[in-house]
Amino acid sequence: MNNRLSRRDVLKGGAVVAGAIAAASVFPSAIIAAPPKESAAKAKVFFTKEISAASLVKIYEKIDASLTGRIAVKLHTGEPNGPNIIPRDMVKALMAKIPNGAIVESNVLYSSPRQNTEGHRQTLKTNGWTFCPVDILDEDGDVNLPIPGGKRLKQVAIGKNILNYDSILALTHFKGHAMGGFGGSLKNIAIGCASGKVGKAQLHREGANQWAGGPNFMERMVEGGKALTGHFGTHAAYINVLRSMSVDCDCVGVSAAKPTAPDIGILASTDILAIDKASVDMVYALPEKQRRDLVERIESRSGLRQLEYMKIMGMGHDDYEIVEI
Repeated sequence: MNNRLSRRDVLKGGAVVAGAIAAASVFPSAIIAAPPKESAAKAKVFFTKEISAASLVKIYEKIDASLTGRIAVKLHTGEPNGPNIIPRDMVKALMAKIPNGAIVESNVLYSSPRQNTEGHRQTLKTNGWTFCPVDILDEDGDVNLPIPGGKRLKQVAIGKNILNYDSILALTHFKGHAMGGFGGSLKNIAIGCASGKVGKAQLHREGANQWAGGPNFMERMVEGGKALTGHFGTHAAYINVLRSMSVDCDCVGVSAAKPTAPDIGILASTDILAIDKASVDMVYALPEKQRRDLVERIESRSGLRQLEYMKIMGMGHDDYEIVEI
């Protein structure tokens, strides 16, 4: 079976998404009222064009049923004064609805104040993440989580504090990425939860090359994500915020390229493949001039391999329906 996802496939998916959202703007039932037999096998991806604290809370309430016990909210909190991270007021409003939750992060592998816990905590203060608990997962070491069906890795080192949580919510700023092509929910949990000294090196290293990219890196990153989805099972949910979509990750900080794509909205799902596929489709659905830079970044880094390999690894569905709220 051919699992390669072509540019034509993604452009076609983007056109379908654009048409569905446009129809829903005039006929709100256009997205929701699919024939039951056809929609039963599709993953639901909730969508709102409004990017605000209120809309973030509203869309979270569509996917929170499976999140029980202590909830790890995986957020990229950014380098000092990062310009594109999810606004604090939005996150603060959401965390107020998750009284048993904490923002979780892990230390980083690249040169940064966040490379160690002390510098990481200072950066959290600088960026204003002081209104709720923030747990640096690898502050006290690692735990090896198995990767069911892993081809490149059999286990990955995650910050051991992950064991203190019953559920995970990936709250993701969707954007481009220098190595991944794009950073969605998959990258947020895979790279973001891997421990700084061990896990991130496992995912980034290929042979002697510490920063090897391309399709093989995408597969290692997906396998790292599979360790988390396997660990939490059905107690996982995902939110992608499509705003300030620079071609650069929030790990670049103040030197990130200015976004050239417009803000699109917020997506939420309990299916990690569906939400990242829908996010990519929405980028491809933009007019050519607006999507050009992000698409070039995605394709030049073999970013679409993330979606292909998530499907191969059984991590969700690439067939989805958009439910606008």
